[in-house]
Amino acid sequence: MRGPLRLKEMAPDDARLAIAANPRLIVPAATCAHHGRHLPLGCDALIVERLADDLSAEFRIVTAPTIAYGVNADAAQTLPGGASVRRKTLRRLLNDLLLDWEKAGVEEFLVLTAHGHAPHQEALSTVVTDRARVRVIDIFSMDLDAVLDSPGGPIHGGEVDTSLMLYLAPHLVRMDLARDCILPDRERQRYRRGTRMILPGASDGSVGEPTRATAEKGKRIYEFIRGRIRERVFGAGAEATPA
Repeated sequence: MRGPLRLKEMAPDDARLAIAANPRLIVPAATCAHHGRHLPLGCDALIVERLADDLSAEFRIVTAPTIAYGVNADAAQTLPGGASVRRKTLRRLLNDLLLDWEKAGVEEFLVLTAHGHAPHQEALSTVVTDRARVRVIDIFSMDLDAVLDSPGGPIHGGEVDTSLMLYLAPHLVRMDLARDCILPDRERQRYRRGTRMILPGASDGSVGEPTRATAEKGKRIYEFIRGRIRERVFGAGAEATPA
């Protein structure tokens, strides 16, 4: 089997042997949140699941079932469908899961997320294990300016998320509903990843410029992100990146 090693699809003995051979575990930590009327509520999950599958297949590392809910940004208006958990809820859930996986032989956890909201990141980064190492990888903490048309701007449901989804799951994107929500320069920093984000009343769930998105750009962004993870986490050279 050369595809991804998804824990939920593995028999117990196969999981034991795979973890013994490579005692790491990828844990995709996603959200169910609004990213605009044009994107699915689970776009964070779809992005990190694809990354987890690709990394799992290449490096023969087991990937856990996705944590589907995270700590969402507040919004000025109630938006249907999205659901959030509190920081302590997410932290306690991961504490319980990681401790059990650690008993099964996992020595390092790679928590993969595409949601840089500060309370969400705090919950992920304060998880406790007995001995295993925990590394939180927020893919949007990378400097993506070189592959964007509007570098330095807000990222939530904008050019980056929409381009990635047009590349990974175009059938789930409604570009006819995409609307830009452009903020004054003085307010943009509030919406950068890693800061407290409150979606403004003028937003339908996204902040930024989704109308700039293309599938070609999404492929470029995805390959850039995957290449950085391969290099910095797995020590693989960029020249070996699969097509």
